Amino acid sequence: MNTVVERGTGLLHRFDALLASIPPSLALLVLRIALAVPFFRSGLTKWDGFLSLAPSVNYLFANEFKLHVFGQALDFPFPTLAAWGSSLGEIVFPVLLVAGLFTRFAAFGVLLMTAVIQLTIPDGWANFHLPWAAMALALVVYGGGRISADALLPAVR
Repeated sequence: MNTVVERGTGLLHRFDALLASIPPSLALLVLRIALAVPFFRSGLTKWDGFLSLAPSVNYLFANEFKLHVFGQALDFPFPTLAAWGSSLGEIVFPVLLVAGLFTRFAAFGVLLMTAVIQLTIPDGWANFHLPWAAMALALVVYGGGRISADALLPAVR
């Protein structure tokens, strides 16, 4: 019986060592891409061409989207600015994330956008907003890793 347990434990330790050998930079690359995809895809739907917002985006921020704060549904302040900011952010931040350029800045931007999205669509927290926030927070903390443009930049001290 002891040999069966010892063999099982040995296999478990070898499998654990195999998993631990995965480079953290590879995991960070996959994390950057996974976070970038839904935001970039959403951003693509907001444009009618280069720097030409779809009219529906301004309409949504001015008339449909509300901020749910303390049990109240409040209008977006400066809806045109919010429409432009979110639409640009949904394109620029994902591109920076995939490239691994200014990763912490881009991830923090996505984290802030996720907070606003949570206030706008409170029911999406479990399926979308919480995982996005967790991914963004991990990238804010750990950066882009060695497989990123950030790794090529000189270290700022």
